[in-house]
Amino acid sequence: MQNSTPLAERMRPTSLDNYIGQKHIVGEGATLRNAILSNLLPSIVLWGPPGVGKTTLANIIAHQLKRPFYSLSAINSGVKDIRDVIDKAKSNGLFQQNNPILFIDEIHRFSKSQQDSLLGAVEKGIITLIGATTENPSFEVISALLSRCQVYTLKPLDKNDLLSMLDIAINTDVILKSKRITIIEDEALLRLSGGDGRKLLNIFELVVNAIGSDLIEITNTKVKSIIQQNIAIYDKTGENHYDIISAFIKSIRGSDPNAAVYWLARMIEGGEDPLFIARRLVILASEDIGNANPTALVIANNCFQAVNIIGYPESRIILSHAVTYLATSSKSNAAYKAIESALEMVRNFGDLPVPLHLRNAPTKLMKEIGYGEEYEYAHSFENNFVNQEYLPENIKGSKFYEPSNNARENEIRTNLKKLWGNKYNY
Repeated sequence: MQNSTPLAERMRPTSLDNYIGQKHIVGEGATLRNAILSNLLPSIVLWGPPGVGKTTLANIIAHQLKRPFYSLSAINSGVKDIRDVIDKAKSNGLFQQNNPILFIDEIHRFSKSQQDSLLGAVEKGIITLIGATTENPSFEVISALLSRCQVYTLKPLDKNDLLSMLDIAINTDVILKSKRITIIEDEALLRLSGGDGRKLLNIFELVVNAIGSDLIEITNTKVKSIIQQNIAIYDKTGENHYDIISAFIKSIRGSDPNAAVYWLARMIEGGEDPLFIARRLVILASEDIGNANPTALVIANNCFQAVNIIGYPESRIILSHAVTYLATSSKSNAAYKAIESALEMVRNFGDLPVPLHLRNAPTKLMKEIGYGEEYEYAHSFENNFVNQEYLPENIKGSKFYEPSNNARENEIRTNLKKLWGNKYNY
């Protein structure tokens, strides 16, 4: 008899030992695993793309800790649902180490008032919150709630993780193990999954069912042919969300306004959150344009603010305005590369001491031991510039910002060379 439960659900693991991926947080000796095993779990937020095991991990935690488990989806739950769970926890006397777990999927979709309703219960330990989000919690979770949670970042599953998942499914699933399945080629399966384990198993099940025999050979050609015939299934569920936003960003970065507007239209027609789109534009304005056109960040930020006020359908025009402007702007990733280079320096050299002449001296003692001594105030000099050292001694002369080759940054390069001579080799 055919099992109507989807393969991805049938293969959902129930213990940490069977959980695939995320070794950095649940592998042997990892922090979250230790917290689970010691039953000292704080409220947490699991942040990562779809299909990497956020919901599965929440269920495993509840099972491992033998705690009551309540699950809400931010899409169809409100403040009343949250209060009902909290009231149940209170009335059952489930406190301290035995307090129940409240899992909220897509917590980024909760409004401020909905998130506020969680604060008291989380702070008093009435419930342990596990929130799951595909969006950066720094933007989407209110600071008061975020400060009471530990954030764990989940990564896309790698090739070995995905192949292990398929191997386990073929050999242990009640339906698949009755068939003779051979994966001759796996590139199409892996590429279409995009690191999403749930999507991989959905695609695999679709392919197996489409072939419809007990002797199955999986090839790239078969996979692509079958998925092409059923592509609407994936479009309707929005599982290509990350593929489309990737194409959108790359089109703007590549200065193609036509492609950028097309992918924008795809997202709008698919019901994408306009603030999600606008937020990506703000990031892109600094990452891919930067000082080549400083106005780009102003346009993108104004777009975000306007979309927040206006909403659909009129916000489509505002988004198109910003997208076409950013796509046709000069490009530079120099600001992005500068901070990445500086961060690498910090990680390699640690907390280098601030030079004495740059230190603040609010007390007499600090002045006596040389804080702020020999500092030269730039505005007291011609052109508001004085050649003095601003970096720690160990890394002086290090250059992090390399202006790109565009009109605006060529001017910046010329001015820096005039000011600093050969110090930074501009």
